[in-house]
Amino acid sequence: MRTYILKRFLHLIPLLLGVSLLTFLVIHLAPGDYLDQLRADPQVSPEAIQALVVKFGLDKPFYVQYALYLRNIFLHLDFGYSFAYHRPVFEILSTGLWNTLQLATAGAVVAWGLAIPLGIVSAVRQYSWVDKLCSFIGFLGLSIPEVLLALLLLLLAAKTGWFPVGGIHSLNTDELGPLGKLKDFAWHLFLPALAVGLVPMAGRMRQMRGNLLEVLRADYVTTARAKGLKESTVIGKHAVRNALNPLITLFGFTLGYLLAGSFIVENVMSWPGLGRLTITALQQRDLYVVMGSVILGATVLVAGNLVADILLSLSDPRISLE
Repeated sequence: MRTYILKRFLHLIPLLLGVSLLTFLVIHLAPGDYLDQLRADPQVSPEAIQALVVKFGLDKPFYVQYALYLRNIFLHLDFGYSFAYHRPVFEILSTGLWNTLQLATAGAVVAWGLAIPLGIVSAVRQYSWVDKLCSFIGFLGLSIPEVLLALLLLLLAAKTGWFPVGGIHSLNTDELGPLGKLKDFAWHLFLPALAVGLVPMAGRMRQMRGNLLEVLRADYVTTARAKGLKESTVIGKHAVRNALNPLITLFGFTLGYLLAGSFIVENVMSWPGLGRLTITALQQRDLYVVMGSVILGATVLVAGNLVADILLSLSDPRISLE
């Protein structure tokens, strides 16, 4: 397994190089840059703007800027300097990435924590009212995009006052104790996590139901029942474990979906994560913040696929990663 993990990390290098090069090229093809905003300000002299151009290396050709960017990353782990925030990019993105990972993790708990048990109940009680209710929930989840769901949840929060309408903590959070801060964070996280997790939950629930129905018709399940095993043992020990394997392979894809959903929900529900930073940086032409956001997002997606492969090998002894 160590050899497999090492190979995957080595494959990560050309992938991130390709992602960074494509992102760098697209940003440079877009008209204008961050300094255009300063050029429109009559209080900023042309000499000061030219000094910034030289400082940030914007007077150099595209390929030279990209080569210098890669050199700083590999030699100094320096992701550049933010034009808008006047701070190193890594300092800005580290906080945003942590908030995004918290939201994506909470969304994953919602998606998988609901999808698996609901899919099992729906398959075991096929064609019952429970199955029909779960099918209706799945239909709604697949029909409503994250943007609309986030707006509906915001409307619910605004109308009822049960939940905050944005942010990550209350204004008086510094006055709270450790338990109070945790409750306040969970209170702010609840609706964004639902907005992120409910849409992929619907798809995973339908897949879990279909997988389990197929497994329940298998010969070895019929044999287990013929031996007199309890139905709960047949389903829990034999059927569910094999039905989960196809879902585990989708874990990496789901993580990428949750990450993309987090980017959308963050901007709708004012969650201070990587998505809001990226959109703001795009609007301000903050080159290195955009680059860092894309690279971090790609790294998380590849790491999710790696975790999915490892979990699949652990759940199914027939699969070897070597």
